[in-house]
Amino acid sequence: MPFIAEIPYGAYWSTPFSKWQGSLSHLNSVEFAAYVAKDELGKRQITPDQFDYCVFGSSVPQKHSFYGAPWLMGMIDPESRVSGPTIGQACATGARTLLNATQEIESALATCALIVTADRCSNGPHLYYPNPKGPGGTGEHENWVMDNFGCDPLGRHAMLDTAENVAVKHGISTAAQHELVLQRQQQYAMATADDYAFQKRYMSLPFNVPTANYKRIATCLQGDEGLTLSDPEGLAKLRPVKPGGSVTFGGQTHPADGNAALIMATPEKAQTLSTDASICIRVLGFGSARVGLAHMPEATVPAARMALQNAGLNIAQMNAIKSHNPFAVNDLLFAREMGIDVGSMNNYGSSLIWGHPQGPTGLRSVIELIEELVLRGGGYGLFQGCAAGDSAMAVVIQVDNR
Repeated sequence: MPFIAEIPYGAYWSTPFSKWQGSLSHLNSVEFAAYVAKDELGKRQITPDQFDYCVFGSSVPQKHSFYGAPWLMGMIDPESRVSGPTIGQACATGARTLLNATQEIESALATCALIVTADRCSNGPHLYYPNPKGPGGTGEHENWVMDNFGCDPLGRHAMLDTAENVAVKHGISTAAQHELVLQRQQQYAMATADDYAFQKRYMSLPFNVPTANYKRIATCLQGDEGLTLSDPEGLAKLRPVKPGGSVTFGGQTHPADGNAALIMATPEKAQTLSTDASICIRVLGFGSARVGLAHMPEATVPAARMALQNAGLNIAQMNAIKSHNPFAVNDLLFAREMGIDVGSMNNYGSSLIWGHPQGPTGLRSVIELIEELVLRGGGYGLFQGCAAGDSAMAVVIQVDNR
């Protein structure tokens, strides 16, 4: 059974993703997300008074981000009285915000929700935690981004170790990882072909990057920035990052900056906000899972199975599949466990290639999933992605004629 909430066709967008310390690194991610949302809503002639709910998804604190969704909406429209939660579940934030907005509309507490996800891995905060009883009153400190990439407090292991553990357990070689990377690059090239025709379906390109005070244009991006495109010879020269391991720098994604947003509404409102009311985009099921310590890539499998079960469908019925794949290991394991061709996933790109700004990563994937299904003439789609803490989320959608 589908949920009440629908996604109006075309009522979503994403910025290009920029590799950290790149062209977006000077922008407060919340302010930047509001700046982009205001512009994109104007292009679609959607006024902010349409919204009665907002979900803000973010995983890296920014100055003033304590004020979350109300601050975001206030920057979009000073007259707005819309509120809502700020949600963070690392890389699963995008799927989690979708679920939250769906539940709000399902329970009749809202009719039209704006979902905005934004993160900046660049220049992450350096936090100090006071401890008056510490030696000399000295507290503890952490680099929010770097220290958490490098250490899960439960097992004291790095994110990389979770991929290595899964690669060893399931016999996934470096060569297989590199072969998949080359395939994913070819799929990404589908999105940039014909002057970025696919990405321009949901992304404003070329993209003008503002200065930090939003009064001038700092630079212009033609598309995603800072991608490292490999060739077989270059990948063959890479050694595993961890001695004795299998995962190289070529077999994993890179931290990035950017934002993505999407509108969910009741069917009646969805039709009025859609750029093509004949297209109906329904949400059919969600899944969430957590697996054993330090085996994060495995979590996508039970999450996807739960989402498919809730939707009353099976993996063979999926016409398109997208994943958040921080490591090539993720997709190789998922395809093997679900009994599908790994090459059938991630047409038009994935985070393995275009980067990983955490909160927006999954939402951009869902947007691309919608557009792929529209180009196919409709069908079912699955998104799944892992997240910190050996967790994952998944969502099943349907694109159909109304």
